[in-house]
Amino acid sequence: MATRGRLVDVSALAGYVAEDAEEWLGYAAYELEGPSMEIVILEALTERQGVAGALIAACVHDAQTAGARRLWLITTNDNLTALRFYQRRGFVLVAVHRNAVTQARQSLKPEIGETGEHGIPIRDEIELELPHAIWPDFIKRYGWPHS
Repeated sequence: MATRGRLVDVSALAGYVAEDAEEWLGYAAYELEGPSMEIVILEALTERQGVAGALIAACVHDAQTAGARRLWLITTNDNLTALRFYQRRGFVLVAVHRNAVTQARQSLKPEIGETGEHGIPIRDEIELELPHAIWPDFIKRYGWPHS
């Protein structure tokens, strides 16, 4: 995966798989660097079942346990579904990295498509952060860890 000007092997990262009867419902992988955790990939294979929220909550729990103070992620400017999803759950926009995807397409990963959801040209990376103050409530609301 290309993110923030580098290629990341997500299969080598820590993370979670949500499954039911050995069927994958979704997965998440993160990278912890000092006081900061980046959710590098989040994929819910089923919609509106709480999978993505539970996977994020698991990452938030790990961030808390590790003593991190920041949890963040990147999505692209065309991904309106993700932008809506994250903001509804308390994530805030903290940066727009203009033309970051265009640059990644040119120098790192030429197979990145030119156009994404709704015919929107894919150009920019949008950085979102979950404020540290709401981590405990996020974990309670989205069910991690399960009792």
